[in-house]
Amino acid sequence: MSELSLPDRVSAITVDNRQIYLVGTAHVSQESVDDVRSTVEQVDPDTICIELCVSRHKAITQKDNWKKMDIVKVIKKKKAVLLLAQLIMSSFYRRLGEQLGVQPGAEMLEGIECAKQRNARLILADRDIEITLKRVWGYLGFWNKMKLLSSLMVSVFAKEEIDSDTIETLKQQDQLESIMAEFAEQFPEIKLRLIDERDIYLAQKIRAAEGQKIVAVVGAGHCQGIKQHIHKDESLQELITIPKKSIIPKLIGWSIPLLILALFGYGFYSKGLDFLIANMRIWFLVNGIPSAIGAACALGHPLTVLSAFLFAPFTSLNPLIAAGWVAGLVQALVKRPSVDDFEDLPNAIYSAKGFWMNPASRILLVVVFANLGSVLGTWGSALWIWIRSL
Repeated sequence: MSELSLPDRVSAITVDNRQIYLVGTAHVSQESVDDVRSTVEQVDPDTICIELCVSRHKAITQKDNWKKMDIVKVIKKKKAVLLLAQLIMSSFYRRLGEQLGVQPGAEMLEGIECAKQRNARLILADRDIEITLKRVWGYLGFWNKMKLLSSLMVSVFAKEEIDSDTIETLKQQDQLESIMAEFAEQFPEIKLRLIDERDIYLAQKIRAAEGQKIVAVVGAGHCQGIKQHIHKDESLQELITIPKKSIIPKLIGWSIPLLILALFGYGFYSKGLDFLIANMRIWFLVNGIPSAIGAACALGHPLTVLSAFLFAPFTSLNPLIAAGWVAGLVQALVKRPSVDDFEDLPNAIYSAKGFWMNPASRILLVVVFANLGSVLGTWGSALWIWIRSL
């Protein structure tokens, strides 16, 4: 190892008489790309591990993957919010890449290319992003979910300039630990699922890789955690398990329509038909108007806005259907995105305006905003009717 002159951010680890070279990178950094290339050239590894899962590998290597998306199927499978979150995160990295002149994930692409050139094994060592996001979301409380969604939406409008010196500074271990500590204070559940669990997953995947010499390309924030776990034989079964949905949201979901129907019945029994009709009018309008406003804020088609208004009062009485799904499907039918729209998604998500103007991403916004309006309308109308019935 004394013959090697490895970059400062490379750690050499011996595991079971095999040499593992951990390349800590920033995900948007030309210097990180150079670190990967230099390490591979010097080590000549049997295996290269990269911090990607199958779906992220496909997204980064198949630029036309957006063309194959079926937006209607995304809505029907209730994955609109998940896809929107992924697009927002992609937007953040894309803005960084544009500012620094480096393609997001360029260091991973370098690892892939090096594996091809040297006929080395390529290991996709990261946990599937859908599992990660579902575990992050599934273990969050209601208010933290709202806080996270707000942060994600605000990030669309963020225009802070981050220079390459700042990125490289963030690669220093003490700075990263400071940032993670701050992050953990705000969202400890997110750090556990997004960082700590993946430290273990990455460590075990790298540890299980074949070959005497292994180069692992990972984000610098994972290096310390990987070093702590790579000498341990740990099971990954729990880390790939999707959390079971709590029964509480289901109980709440069904209790609201039962409560409303009970209030309707009580109002009719105690105060007559006119009182019942007034309550029904409140339920319809206070449910429908916020949902319609949400669809309109997403620049939905007039028919989409109308569908949100008409369906919200009924979907609020059935937890199995959401107003946003109906509005999103209507938007997809009346303004179905073209292949060109999907091709343009990577460019569209670069800015808030692009999110709203691209027909594909606009559908996702319709789903989210119409649903949000419906939720607010449901609680508002339920409270109003309850107060009137006292």
